[in-house]
Parts: sequence; C-alpha cells; structure tokens
Amino acid sequence: MRGDRGAGSILAVAIIGALAAMLTLLFPLCAVLAVKQKVAGAADAAAVAAADVTVGTLPGLPCAAAAIVAEANGAVLRSCTVSVTSATVRTQIRLLGFSVTATATAGQREEGVP
Repeated sequence: MRGDRGAGSILAVAIIGALAAMLTLLFPLCAVLAVKQKVAGAADAAAVAAADVTVGTLPGLPCAAAAIVAEANGAVLRSCTVSVTSATVRTQIRLLGFSVTATATAGQREEGVP
C-alpha cells in the first residue's frame, strides 16, 4: 500500500491537463462557428441592400450598397452579382487564420426560374 501514495494527485493532474488541452482545441472551433453566424447575417443584409437598390427601392449602386452594409456588419464583400430583380453576394470574415465566408441571394424570383 505504501507505493500507491500520491497516485491520486498524479491522476488528477493528468485529468486537468487533458481537459485543458481539449478546451484549447475547442476554442477556435467555437469561435469560428460563432463567426459563421455573423458572416451569414452580414451576407443576408448585404444581399437585401443590393436587391433594394436593384429594384429601385433605394438609390445608388447595388454592389456599393452591399459593400457598405457588409462592412457595417463586420464583414468584407468578396463578390456581388446583380440580375434584373435580384442580387447575390458573398461576404468574408477572417478569424484566427480561418477564412469564413457566406453567400446570400435576395430579390424577386425571375421568370422561368424554379
């Protein structure tokens, strides 16, 4: 019995070390998942702004409006495609070396498109 003395302390330190390592690995994943929601919201808002300009609800250039709205939401506009009645945008946020992007389309459905 004398040789087992202190074994519980070593086990406790090992468990705490394993938990710390697991949390260190999970933090970037959780941060990226949270940013994914933010970039998706920025893409949605930018697409709506571009579509509003496209159909004449707001004055200006559709992609310029989308860029302003994306930046206001903490994202960067990476692409903007405008059709007659809709707009599709792609936004991006960089976090911890990861590039998180989202794409959104807003506007009226075009004739003949399901």
